Amino acid sequence: MKLIPLPAFQDNYLWLLQDGQRALVVDPGEAAPVFTGLRQAAAQLEAILVTHHHADHTGGVAALREATGAPVFGPAAEAIPQPATALAHGDACTALGLSFQVIAVPGHTAGHIAYYTPDVDGQPLLFCGDTLFSGGCGRLFEGTPAQMLQSLDTLAALPGTTRVCCAHEYTLSNLRFARAVEPDNEDLARYQQHCEALRAAGQPTLPSTLAQERAINPFLRTREPAVIRAAHAYNGAHENDEVAVFAAIRQWKNEFR
Repeated sequence: MKLIPLPAFQDNYLWLLQDGQRALVVDPGEAAPVFTGLRQAAAQLEAILVTHHHADHTGGVAALREATGAPVFGPAAEAIPQPATALAHGDACTALGLSFQVIAVPGHTAGHIAYYTPDVDGQPLLFCGDTLFSGGCGRLFEGTPAQMLQSLDTLAALPGTTRVCCAHEYTLSNLRFARAVEPDNEDLARYQQHCEALRAAGQPTLPSTLAQERAINPFLRTREPAVIRAAHAYNGAHENDEVAVFAAIRQWKNEFR
């Protein structure tokens, strides 16, 4: 199968997964890049997966469904273009012969979901929308720090080989912040150099892997002593309060320039 990040807007990726003449798309915020990708792949759209309701993830759904007849799958707890099959935590949906496990990941939005499948050409695959980014996580528009920490913990528990398909190319800015949190993290320094080289060559930094993110992403590392110390230095967050540490790091990122 081919996994293709389709650039859209300023920094979105609409993920196209192609299996021969069939394809699915995740979070099509606009239709035009998907139609172009389908033409180039000579593929027919078989399914549309939506992680949350924001317009940059749903804006192309109606046009794609009308043109292709592809069924839409999305979060039961959010308003997305209809008709759609409503999915909640523990559900599954099938496309391209793959079964995708639905994982509730509230935080960025109240009803955000992710899609996980354990074997695509021998490697797990995760479509996580705006919950987990490479080196970062989504802003908390509708959820609480406790919810987002639990959501990230759930994703971090998946196999380390899992390919992490985030919906935005935020990696370099995220890594600049991560270096402020953990300036002595050598894995992070090497990964930053790698990603800078990719972007300089016009290549995406994604997908990442969960093993990589566990080594470099401060939002998956809020129980690490260095991150706890950084949170305490930022706003006095108590080292024994996991949610307070996470909330401090998230607020720091909101203000980071």
